[in-house]
Formats: sequence, structure tokens, C-alpha cells
Amino acid sequence: MTKVISSTGSSTIRRVFVAGFAVLAVTLFRDMTGSTVHAASQDSAAIKSTVEERIKPTAEVSIAAARPAAASPDASSSGGSSGAANKVGETTYNSLCMGCHASGALGSPKFGDKAAWAPRIAQGMETLYNNALKGKKNMPAKGGNPGLSDADVKATVDYMVAAAK
Repeated sequence: MTKVISSTGSSTIRRVFVAGFAVLAVTLFRDMTGSTVHAASQDSAAIKSTVEERIKPTAEVSIAAARPAAASPDASSSGGSSGAANKVGETTYNSLCMGCHASGALGSPKFGDKAAWAPRIAQGMETLYNNALKGKKNMPAKGGNPGLSDADVKATVDYMVAAAK
């Protein structure tokens, strides 16, 4: 027995195949001519700003020491240093130097430790200033903040030495 395939079933399959091929051809032609790309290129600035907004960092880290806007001498000054210098020294110590000097990390002398500071103080203030400004052993120059002024670094050294005397 032989099966006879109806001509109508075969022509339907043929029509579906031709229609699918036509859709594929139109899609490829449109992509090659860039008609959809042209619409996207008009909004490229908007797309770029959206992408930049999505990938920007959520936070920034700054190790710069806070500086008081208008420091004035106060009653908390110790030794021969002025209150303003003492306040700048305290602020810089608290925001930058405390990271190592509070715990004695990397061999740094602890804040207020008279025994650890005595041999350093005996070398003289100029030596201490120079070491703080240029760095020594594990301590980087200006405590790792090159934005500090020399006067701020010296005020911080004065603050730390006053606590160790």
C-alpha cells in the first residue's frame, strides 16, 4: 500500500517556510542597513549618562585631615604652643595618626607613652619634625597624607610630644 500525500498539506508547509524565510530576510536586511541602530545612536548621550550613573562608585574614601575653618586660641593650650596649633594637632592626630599611634602598630610609639617617647624627644624637636615630614621606617611622610601643610604636621608632633611629657 502506498500512501498518498495530499497536495494541500504540502503547499501549507511550503507557505509557512516561505513566510518564515521572508521574515528572516527582512530582519537581516534591516539590521544590515542600520535602521534600528540609527535610532539608538540619537540617544547615545542619554545611554552613556545612564550607564555612568549606574556604575559610579557609591562612596569615596578620603584620609585628608580635617582642618578647622577658624581656629582660635583656647584655654586648653598646653606648654608653649598656642591653642589654635594645639587644636590643629589634636584634629590631625584624631583623623590620621591615631590609626597607628593609638595601638602602637608597626612599632610606632603609643600616644602618651612617656617611656616610648623619651628617647625620641631626647633627639630634639627638629629631628621629630623631620621624621614626621619625610617619614621614617614604617611611617610614611606626613603620615600618608601629602596634602597636610608642614605647619599642620609640626602642630601634630607638638600635640603628641606634649601628651608624652
